[in-house]
Amino acid sequence: MTNPVQAALMALKEWGVDGTFDYGLVLGTGLGPVADLVHNPVIVPYAQIPGFPKGQVSGHSARVVAGTIGNSRVFVMQGRAHYYEHGDPAIMRTPIETMVALGIKNLILTNAAGSLLEDVPPGALSLITDHINLSGVNPLIGVSDDSRFVPMVDAYDPALRKALKQAAMTAQVILREGVYQWFPGPSFETPAEIRASKMLGATLVGMSTVPEVILARRIGLRVAAISMVTNYGAGLFGGAPSHAETKSVAAEAGEKMKALLEQFFTQL
Repeated sequence: MTNPVQAALMALKEWGVDGTFDYGLVLGTGLGPVADLVHNPVIVPYAQIPGFPKGQVSGHSARVVAGTIGNSRVFVMQGRAHYYEHGDPAIMRTPIETMVALGIKNLILTNAAGSLLEDVPPGALSLITDHINLSGVNPLIGVSDDSRFVPMVDAYDPALRKALKQAAMTAQVILREGVYQWFPGPSFETPAEIRASKMLGATLVGMSTVPEVILARRIGLRVAAISMVTNYGAGLFGGAPSHAETKSVAAEAGEKMKALLEQFFTQL
């Protein structure tokens, strides 16, 4: 355990976050209200936790909400840090390692994403099955031991994906599947970049999640990720994405994400 993790654990304990948890859950832009599912929550602002990201993106509440959802103890992060905010692709390392220290073995990531498919419109949910990272950026650059050579086959755990699909069916929520391409941001993708992504096999694009998946897989966490589609990619089907659109659509469609995750954590 690293010193930053020890400091984070001490701060969380002082605020009443103690014991072990079953799942970690990271909420993307506009999806903060999903934390309303937590029963008997203990709420801790990131600013009070050493090594946790300080809020710099509108649409992120920047706090931990720890408690119970359904049959699971869940450690919820309302908001994340992005590479484009800090220039550090490993900016989420301390929060992820803190989750492991709390006994978490499963991590559910959510994000707001652009769709490259006309039949996956704004407001849709899509389960990520794989990703593309051609940015030249990786959170493990500079790590000096062999743990940096992380296998990425089934990075998005098949068993967790199966459980999420079953939860979606039970909750009567349509859950599509797709391949997510990471762009470091903060500027949105150009129409030419979107066309190239589509040719490579991507169906979703966004500015988060992939560094977290790499960090989590390095330390043995099982990972699943769900995108909330908030716009079409630039130049596709009238798409001209903006952050205002991202927040607006995510807020309106977040109820589907809540229903899906509530069922997921209840059926376990």
